Amino acid sequence: MRLILLGPPGAGKGTQAQRIVERNGVPQLSTGDMLRAAVKNGTEVGKRAKAVMDAGELVSDAIVNAIVAERIDQPDCAGGFILDGYPRTLPQADAVEAMLAERGLKLDAVVELVVDDKALVGRIVKRAKEAEAAGQPVRKDDNPEVFEERLREYYKKTAPLIGYYYAKGSLKSVDGMADIDAVTRQIEGVLAGA
Repeated sequence: MRLILLGPPGAGKGTQAQRIVERNGVPQLSTGDMLRAAVKNGTEVGKRAKAVMDAGELVSDAIVNAIVAERIDQPDCAGGFILDGYPRTLPQADAVEAMLAERGLKLDAVVELVVDDKALVGRIVKRAKEAEAAGQPVRKDDNPEVFEERLREYYKKTAPLIGYYYAKGSLKSVDGMADIDAVTRQIEGVLAGA
């Protein structure tokens, strides 16, 4: 199973990815985690990424794409993987298609979690209040202003992927506003049909 989860921040992609990992035994590939691992392990791509990060710059698509390609060649990805936080842009989506084609692979599904933005902001505020009430630190991303900026960034750069994958016939949409278990069931239904 090779899967991409799409949706704005706070839509529940991480929660659902973790459930898919537990049920299907495929790894969840986070670009942030992959980048840190490549740097730590001193791979060729990791060295290039470290130099860029040490200079205080953003890691280029070419480096991120190379790190993803390196990671999907690892033995634990032989049975599939879930891409988390990648692709974020149309050029990255093209890169995913190319790297999979080079390996004779394809995506099984791209699942979009359809959510209501206003309700997402409410979720974030509620999560922050619950963390405060429990005496836990409030995540920086749980600030409504920070969250709304992340939403704008999502719609500017990542939302075009919805049309991209729809045109390819691989996009499946689920109701991300349903309760967590219902969303999981919807995703399992998509995967069963893939």
